[in-house]
Amino acid sequence: MDRLWAPWRHGYVVKPEGEGCIFCMKPAEQKDEENFLLYRGRKVFVLMNIYPYNNGHLMVAPFRHTGDINELDSDELLEMMEVVQKCIRILKEKMHPDGFNIGMNLGRVAGAGFEDHLHIHIVPRWNGDTNFMPVLADTKVIPISLKEAYNLLKDGFD
Repeated sequence: MDRLWAPWRHGYVVKPEGEGCIFCMKPAEQKDEENFLLYRGRKVFVLMNIYPYNNGHLMVAPFRHTGDINELDSDELLEMMEVVQKCIRILKEKMHPDGFNIGMNLGRVAGAGFEDHLHIHIVPRWNGDTNFMPVLADTKVIPISLKEAYNLLKDGFD
């Protein structure tokens, strides 16, 4: 069996003890630009991933703290999916990706960094966005800064 070692992933799967829930703390701070919070709906919000897989990596989460999808009510579920649609429209308009990965990591074993507060990942994908850099150089190339991506996307949510 071949193994691909990816030590840069360690920070994503091990959460320091005592660290709070970013999906509760960031909206409560009312520092949307500083926290890369793009949109506030009635029951959900959109937060940029500060450790993105690709530029424009967004997360849609309910304001209510829950890690159990079965605890979401119909209004939360509907608004989450409507906001996912909105995110896709804005990302297409502003960043012109060739496709998307959209999904949820439910539970630590599934890759959830914050398993107690569920969220939907939206990752824009471009032809050729995977390359040798992470494997050979332990480096992921992200061509646009978080601030630049925030400013590019923010007016689409306003």
